[in-house]
Amino acid sequence: MKKVTPVAFQLTSGLTEEQLKFFKKNGYLHFKNFIPKETVKELLYEVEQVQQHLLANDAKKVNGIPLKFGNDINGKRLIQRIAFASQYSNKLHQFLQDSRLKALLTLLEPYTGRIGENEKDGLVVNHYVNTPASKFSQLGWHTDSPRDLFLGSRIMPMLNVGLHLDDCAFENGGLRVIPGTHRQGLLGLFFRKKYYVDNSADKSEVGFDIEAGDLTVHEGKLWHRVQQSPVTGEASRRRVMYIPVVTGPVKFKHAQSTTPVYHKVAQLKPAFQSLKYNLAGLAKVISPVASTILSITRIK
Repeated sequence: MKKVTPVAFQLTSGLTEEQLKFFKKNGYLHFKNFIPKETVKELLYEVEQVQQHLLANDAKKVNGIPLKFGNDINGKRLIQRIAFASQYSNKLHQFLQDSRLKALLTLLEPYTGRIGENEKDGLVVNHYVNTPASKFSQLGWHTDSPRDLFLGSRIMPMLNVGLHLDDCAFENGGLRVIPGTHRQGLLGLFFRKKYYVDNSADKSEVGFDIEAGDLTVHEGKLWHRVQQSPVTGEASRRRVMYIPVVTGPVKFKHAQSTTPVYHKVAQLKPAFQSLKYNLAGLAKVISPVASTILSITRIK
């Protein structure tokens, strides 16, 4: 794994030829200072208000997409993954109208792209924090494209656009990508890594020095993960808003939308982990008892 020396890309009215060539080769872009620190604070406040609204209403899903819950460094309950966040905040909705975000649609040509505010999972807010009670401190290797198959359509070009709301130096974990893997065939797309299970470093991966207000963009077929912070507590906090930029037929989500299969499988993971730990604990209890019984049966 190596650290990327940040390319001083800026996103203004449109993408430059240099940026287009870089994305075509590598499958990602990193824009510095997309929004100022004051705007970061405003968006964080909005995200907190959305979280409090959902908690107060005991929401478990939004438009069929499960919320991911955990506990903060002080033990307070928090939502570590919020879907369709902009539906609860006019300021977050207005942020998605930024003309610079629409300039990213050029990366999907010749396909016609759009900001999927009410499609897939909408505007997603991920809240990573490394504490014993956290349920979301890292994310294993994956690509975003195969979700289309679960939604009943063929894989279509898409972008995953992340607005970073906290500083996250390379040494503190965070986003990792494998450049060029967006050009791989189907074999690499499905079998290069074990989806969400594999968290190990890859010799070809690169990481970033992220500052609050930075924007990252990667192609949907690019392999990427989120590395766990080596520290715990407040210093490990990493909040990111993910904006889906999609192509293909419009498929709006609504309150009666069913939960996609891939989310149902993800919900089973904690149960399997609990079962694994319980079985391990049971084995520790049974093992000495079994040994004693075997010893007794050997006595002539």
